[in-house]
Amino acid sequence: MFRRILNIVILGSLSLGLIAPSAYGQNDQIWDEELNRFLTPEETGHEEIYMTPEEAARLMFPESDHIRPEVITLSPEQKQLIEERIGWHFPETTFECFVGETKGRIDGWAFIQNTIGKHKPMTYMVGVDPQGEVINVEVLVFRESRGSEVRKKRFNYQYQGKTAYDPIRINRDIINISGATMSVRSMSAGVKRVLVLANEFYLKPMGKSTTINTASRTDKGFLESLLGF
Repeated sequence: MFRRILNIVILGSLSLGLIAPSAYGQNDQIWDEELNRFLTPEETGHEEIYMTPEEAARLMFPESDHIRPEVITLSPEQKQLIEERIGWHFPETTFECFVGETKGRIDGWAFIQNTIGKHKPMTYMVGVDPQGEVINVEVLVFRESRGSEVRKKRFNYQYQGKTAYDPIRINRDIINISGATMSVRSMSAGVKRVLVLANEFYLKPMGKSTTINTASRTDKGFLESLLGF
């Protein structure tokens, strides 16, 4: 299931121009404007696997006596609503989630996310508690040659306690990492999406959420520029 969802993300991103074709076996090379050169085969084929989704879910809910996977599917109306609230479009309509439970009580939800770093997607998990706050972020797979510092706790601890009402933006409530700006922006956008997904799918039905304002025109312009829309 995890691999199938990831393939959907990659194919959707290719069709939207978010991933250079060469990153996934085409002939064109990838030009890096910052380095002012084409990336080497070693750089384009770089992939660091840190943990499986099941291992990450256990880190999210170490005290839970049961962790179960489920997949949420967005209707066109739900997808449009979430895009309006986070300020950017995305190709996915399904998301894999793990639910932590203890004696029938929900401990939280952990969503797998795939968002584009500089050239290719990174895969990570974002955990949310029943109050709608981030409890943890863990990187599962990183595919860029630079920027993997986002997996370090000295950076991603900043997301802990964030809710769907926080900006989750560099220079607003997230401190950047020099040399990893695109990875930081990408992860921040994914964390925001998770919080809105959790709000819409889980917190609202439990009566624990209120309406989230849509992204401002400025935020939408910034995120659309960042993510290629």
